[in-house]
This record gives sequence, C-alpha cells and structure tokens, in this order.
Amino acid sequence: MRALLLAGLLAGCATVPPASDVAPNVPATAETDPVDTAADAADDPAIWRNAADPAKSLVIGTDKKAGIHVYDMKGKRLSFTPAARLNNVDLRDLGGRVVVAASDRADVATAHVSLFLLDTAAARLQPLGRYPVGAGEAYGMCLWTRASDKALFGFVVLKDGRIDQVAIDTAGATPQVKTVRSMKVATQAEGCVVDDRTGLLYVAEEDVGLWRFAADPAAPVTGTPIAQVDGRTLFADAEGLALAPQGRNGGYLVASSQGDNAYTLYRLPGVTYAGRFRIDGGAIDGTSETDGIELALGDFGPDYPRGLFVAQDGDNAPDTQNFKYVSWEKILKALGL
Repeated sequence: MRALLLAGLLAGCATVPPASDVAPNVPATAETDPVDTAADAADDPAIWRNAADPAKSLVIGTDKKAGIHVYDMKGKRLSFTPAARLNNVDLRDLGGRVVVAASDRADVATAHVSLFLLDTAAARLQPLGRYPVGAGEAYGMCLWTRASDKALFGFVVLKDGRIDQVAIDTAGATPQVKTVRSMKVATQAEGCVVDDRTGLLYVAEEDVGLWRFAADPAAPVTGTPIAQVDGRTLFADAEGLALAPQGRNGGYLVASSQGDNAYTLYRLPGVTYAGRFRIDGGAIDGTSETDGIELALGDFGPDYPRGLFVAQDGDNAPDTQNFKYVSWEKILKALGL
C-alpha cells in the first residue's frame, strides 16, 4: 500500500532535483562513539544546552535495541542506560529539572512512554518509569511545554499514524502520565516536533509529507498538510523533524529527507521551502538514511557559535551507527540564508 501511494505521489517527478534544489554539502564537525548494537540501531537524538558553560552541553541518543546514551560535545559517550526498544527521544528543562521522554516499543501491543531525569552534572539518566499510552506500537515522540502555564505534554506517534497526546506531571514523587486526546494521519508516521512559542505540532507522514496540528488538548484534532513528499524537495521516507525558532514565530522547520540522504529546510511561519543540504565533505564521513535529527540554537562553543544540529547516521561502516554534529551557522552559510 505504501509503495503504491509513493508511486502515485512521485509520478511525473524527476528523480534528481533540478539545479535550484541541489543540496550543498556541509561537513560534520564531530561524531559520537558508535552504538554497541549492529544494523538498524541508533535512531534519535536530543540536545541539552548548558547555558552557563556551553562546552559542557550534552547530547542524548537512542539505541533502539539496547538503551539510551549520553554524549559530550566531542561525541564521547559519558553514560549508558539500558532499556528495551526505545525509539524517539525529546527533553525539556523545567526550571533546572531536565525531563527526558522516549517512545517505548518494548510492548508492540501497548504503546508506552519511558521517562527519565537528566543529571546534568553527572551526565547520567535517572529512570522514572514506563507509562502506558494506548493500543499500538510507539514510534515517534516529542514534547511540548505550554506557554500559558508551563504544563508539559508529550506526543506519541504510533506506527499506524495515530498520534496520542499525553499530559505529563513530574511534580510528585511518582510521575503521572494521562492520555488526553488522539489525532491521526492515514499512513505510517514517526518524526514530530512542537514549537513551544506557537503551540503548533509538526508531524512527518513518511511517504506523504508534513502535517501541522494545534498542540493544545482543547483544540480540534484535524491536521493541515504543509509540505508534500514530491521527489524534488522532500523524498520518502520523511523522517525526523527539528526546529530553529527565531523571534515570535519565525525561523525554520528542518526535515530528514531520508530517501535521498538530505535535509530540507522550510521557512516559518508560512512553511515555505527554503533549501536543502547534505552532511558530507569533511574529515568525518557523511550521513545517509537519517532517521532522527535535532537542532538547538545558541552558543555551544567555538565550533557551534549559533547552534548545534545533530543527525543519526544510518550507515557508519565499518563501525555501527552513530550521530553526527554539524554547525548550524555552516548550514545557513551553505544555503545562503
């Protein structure tokens, strides 16, 4: 079914982008230690920025066969927390308590969220537990902090395209996780990201394109299509999503165009195509078949003066998969933005 859908969407489209859409190469500055398990294992990163000492910022990455890693800014693994089948990961700093949430696929019949606290000084994750969300296999995961009251919500993207929103309360001794509503796209989806400024949720339906939903649980559940898998600017599978917020509602939405090993930028708030790039061309090998991506703006030290972009590398041969670090400033310069 997915193959037929993709064929229909790409009918008549060129398989090679025209010159205006060719993706320039941007070299990686660093890479993480490879994950311990082989084949399709590394999946999704999250970034915690240390505002007091940017060089001591941390990157979290999932190994969906073994657990979750914490890396430093050079890519060195600082700690590992075993956990079965964690997929996507996101985090929010709640006034000094950094909450980390991951989609948990250990039970394919019932989706779960696994919660952790990040001990930023020790660079370790403290498990808080696994919490059921609803029927189905958990796949994507992203968090949202509501601006009006700082309430924390999570969005779990099920493999069949359902999106379950959960309210997460970590104030007590035991976290409380409650499913508050569900949304749906027609086919398999995974990547998602929420803009804390605007309360907008973005979801990648892998063979179709990108959707936008209102994140508030009281809002309608109908989504708006905003970008299509067209075989020119965005290729199937459309996977990870990340945000570069600027001002009140501007900046960029970034999508992993997995089918042609590239990354596509859309200008906010109107979600207009802004360009695309690949990670390649330096002393460190490039990326391919990227699943998860993450982007955090701000000073991360001299190598990343305007922000850090992290991408999973689906083929890090001869080593197992890992994550690549790229300067956001270099990406913008390569695209003339």
